[in-house]
Amino acid sequence: MAPTETLFLRSDDVTDLASMRDHVDVVREGYRQRGEGAPAEPRTSLENADPPGMLTGYLAILPDTGAMGGYTYAAGFGAADAHFVLPIFDASSGDPLAVVDGASLNPYKTGATGAVAVDALARDDATTLGIIGSGAQARGQLRATATVRDLESVRVYSTTPAHRREFAAEMDGALSASVEAVGSSTAAVEDADVVITATDSTEPVFDGDALPDGAHVTAMGQYHPERREVDATTVARSTYVPDLLGRLEQDAGAYMLALAEGAIEEGHVHAELGEVVAGAAPGRTSDDEITLFDSGGTAIETVAAGHMLYERAREAGRGEWLDFAPASEALTGE
Repeated sequence: MAPTETLFLRSDDVTDLASMRDHVDVVREGYRQRGEGAPAEPRTSLENADPPGMLTGYLAILPDTGAMGGYTYAAGFGAADAHFVLPIFDASSGDPLAVVDGASLNPYKTGATGAVAVDALARDDATTLGIIGSGAQARGQLRATATVRDLESVRVYSTTPAHRREFAAEMDGALSASVEAVGSSTAAVEDADVVITATDSTEPVFDGDALPDGAHVTAMGQYHPERREVDATTVARSTYVPDLLGRLEQDAGAYMLALAEGAIEEGHVHAELGEVVAGAAPGRTSDDEITLFDSGGTAIETVAAGHMLYERAREAGRGEWLDFAPASEALTGE
């Protein structure tokens, strides 16, 4: 058999190929497929002690998209940096389609997932957003959320005053909404229609009692059984929706710790996000309901976004073609 031509895409090859709204649309479609039974598994993480680091990977098949693949990244280790590799395969033939440097994709596909959850779970009339965190992921979450709700006011808090002021100034110029830095997480959360946490904190970043009735929360910064961005009160008050149910006994720290503390009972789970998107489970049922999306990251959004970028890069003549030998040939040497 002849080698399979596979497109290698560098980060610079894909950064201008799709808007945030494009990412939201394809990620929503990916979760719709998951809600109808598409296979996906939570991340597997291996931690190394010396040098300290983490190797992580996860997988998904999106039959209607015609793509499958995963996301593997190494973070820490000697260089104290991170590298993201995204392989995309044809879901019908199994042929490798692309290998993508996934670093620049990260805030887009993760932000898009948060926006899909906001669109599925937040009130239709949500206009006020509180965001905790001021890094690249927070920027991605805010930009994506602005594509699904007509935001008027955004309040940002992070523990470094200069960072939250820089974030507010940048986003105030980029969005039609008014964006301001505030001095506490409570100031960001109170009276907010939507709350987003995008931090590396290992402890809750706001008091769940400060959360107003009717709010939607997206927590996306932690995926570890002993770490959480939202407290047990927030989990207990909310209709809890994870990206994958398989995370509940693996790395959904907010849920696992709330259960261990007795704040919730087994089964305090409404549905996976994909089930809500697909209409297999209802979304919000009242204006006073608090909803919580616990986002740990999956290959659903990664494969959906990666395949879109592959198709657009191919049309635009981007990237470099590589030959992958089929195993029937490579294993035998014939």
